Amino acid sequence: MPTITPPPLACDAHMHVFDARFAHSGTMVNDATAEVYRREFQARIGTTRTVVVTPRIYGVDNRVTLDAIQQLGAERTRGVAVLRPDVTDAELVTLHAGGIRGIRFTLYTPMQAVVGFEMVESLSQRVNELGWHVQLHWTAAQIVDHKALLKRLPSRIVFDHLARLPGPEGIDHPAFGIVRTLLDGGRAWLKLSGPYLDSRVGEAERYSDMDRTARAWVNAAPERLVWGSDWPHTTETAKPDDAALFELLAHWVENPGQRQAILVDNPGTLYDF
Repeated sequence: MPTITPPPLACDAHMHVFDARFAHSGTMVNDATAEVYRREFQARIGTTRTVVVTPRIYGVDNRVTLDAIQQLGAERTRGVAVLRPDVTDAELVTLHAGGIRGIRFTLYTPMQAVVGFEMVESLSQRVNELGWHVQLHWTAAQIVDHKALLKRLPSRIVFDHLARLPGPEGIDHPAFGIVRTLLDGGRAWLKLSGPYLDSRVGEAERYSDMDRTARAWVNAAPERLVWGSDWPHTTETAKPDDAALFELLAHWVENPGQRQAILVDNPGTLYDF
């Protein structure tokens, strides 16, 4: 169990559900259904709101996410879908009614992606009409390469996993300034999640090489941050301890009011709870 207690309505703003009942292409993750998440994560950590993000193996079939929203409770669960430009207006309306509030572009490994950079702007325009955002899992280098595109997007933008600033550069990488400008302008949000993705020291040293990056984001825009577990940690062979990951938030964010904002108030606004 974590040594810190989340406030009422605390939100895990980034997790994935894998369910073999739904057709997929790729490696299925076992023991990662909505029921397992409720029993093994929520019951242990104490979060009550959730944002389910469609995993890559389901392509643009978002039924697994819509089903998880219902299982975890539609009043306290939202989803982020994966879509292509051929999605119809009617399908968007159905997804919105099912709890979807954003679409994700996982392009940090573009050869494995089911979407492309060329799709981002047109889809941003369409989902903006619904009040959705575009969620970007891009490398820091990709953020720099697509700076002009990011400035043009009409919808809100959510950057995944600390904006993937690599070590040892961290906040000295030029992507930090680009994301910071978007945060300051009120157009962007960022997820305090996935510290293991760019850490060189790993769980044994509490991902301490990511502290400077995380705290820089907290200092820059605490009103634009949300926290996510990245459960079930599909990139990690040795699964990190969820309680230890949650406790990193207190390590990075010493101010209780800011933790309240990151866990409750900010996701409430971003995800329309």
